Amino acid sequence: MYKYRVLRLRILTHASSSPVTHIPWCYKSLKPEDDAYPKRTCASRNSPSSLLRAAGASASKVPPKHLQHSVRVKQTQICDGEARAYTGYIDVTEARHLFFYFFESRRDPDKDDVIYWTNGGPGGSSSVGLFTELGPCRAASSNSTERHPWSWNEQANIFFVDQPVDVGFSYADYGESTTTTLEAANDIAAFISIFFEHFTKLKGRALHLAGESYGGRYIPVFASTIYDRNAELEKAGIAPINLASIMIGNGCTDFGTMMPSYYDAQCADPTFPPVLDISSCVKMKQMLPRCEQRYTASCVDKFDAIDCKAAASFCNEALSSFFKNHNPYDRSRLCSGMAGMTECYPVVRYLEDFLSNNKTQDLLGVDPPKRGNFSFGSRKVAEDFDTAVDWFSFPAQYYLAALLERGIRALVYVGATDYICNWIGNDKMTLNLEWTKQAEYRSQPLRTWIVDGNVAGMTRSGGGLTFATITGAGHFAPYDKPAESLELANRWLAGVDI
Repeated sequence: MYKYRVLRLRILTHASSSPVTHIPWCYKSLKPEDDAYPKRTCASRNSPSSLLRAAGASASKVPPKHLQHSVRVKQTQICDGEARAYTGYIDVTEARHLFFYFFESRRDPDKDDVIYWTNGGPGGSSSVGLFTELGPCRAASSNSTERHPWSWNEQANIFFVDQPVDVGFSYADYGESTTTTLEAANDIAAFISIFFEHFTKLKGRALHLAGESYGGRYIPVFASTIYDRNAELEKAGIAPINLASIMIGNGCTDFGTMMPSYYDAQCADPTFPPVLDISSCVKMKQMLPRCEQRYTASCVDKFDAIDCKAAASFCNEALSSFFKNHNPYDRSRLCSGMAGMTECYPVVRYLEDFLSNNKTQDLLGVDPPKRGNFSFGSRKVAEDFDTAVDWFSFPAQYYLAALLERGIRALVYVGATDYICNWIGNDKMTLNLEWTKQAEYRSQPLRTWIVDGNVAGMTRSGGGLTFATITGAGHFAPYDKPAESLELANRWLAGVDI
């Protein structure tokens, strides 16, 4: 979701890739009287039995294939303190340590649904979503936060995970890494199972997997892996995950439909004036058939990593080289050409400074290997996924269609002024999904949806699939339009019409 190059958003900032030595630790609650969840004991990662005890589970209750895991969590006062908050690590294996923030619902934590949130990238820290978009507080300066009244924990319990390993405060030992979405899905499926085993009062609650940007590729695969693993959990005597829906914000799910939409977003969007001159639009229009032909031949009909990369590079040059002086995440705003996050969104610089602060890291309980300067994006992860051609190597839209076939609802929402993962490409993607209720969905026209008497965007819904735009919002819709985004999320969680 960051710097754009060769039809991908490249991470501008660096994260440390130097070898680290793990130092085991555990936390005790900041509030000893807190009895919301069962107490956990400290454990050494060297002993499988002690790891089981730390997670509050017996051998028969540990998620299959993840026997060597531990949970290290503390109650914290990060954000406003209005709702209980927890931070820590779930070690899905002895060597893979995923950092998370968990905030209980402001309304009714004992009954409200649960949301999992991830940012995109690949390599983007979910702290961006937490501290700039939809969390209970926002970065107000380099050393402070302020309460966010439109947080998505108004009516839901929500947890934010830095993933894959090497992103944000998450890391791996022994040179392990994650280079594809399919690999990341295994860690997330394990994480979520362990999470619900630890936070026991959440067991059985409806879970909604949400993410933005590259999350459009992450989320369908993560949800499918969780769905398929439920049979293993039940066989092991563990409560299955109550997967209710997925929520994709400004996602780049299918590049076959997204790439041609770059012409539309710059030259032929019925809701937005052209951002390019006529000559540039004509040149782009002429290049479209060649782009589509090369992409289909090399990335779809018969995938070849080298040829697919070459096709993507060709399409990038043909369709995006003209886009200058506008924010790639919001066509309505000027920015320094194809600039990155911190240039177009100074709040991200506040976020990095705040999370680099030693006191903040103490408060969060950051492991020694990740202490020091915080980066919102991991260049290593971005490059690893690029090397694996993860952007084009699997059809994420097929996973989305398969979830719909199995009764898992899906919301695809898009800030209407986004360029990089724009509404036109997402609309086409949903219309092109091949599933048994495709005709029902396609028969529904786009209509307006209303918040407080005002048009908030356009929407289409049918067969468990909903598409919605958010007027006046760019790539980071909850940042630009927090009230409308929260209303959209709350209606979705409640199962009412958008």
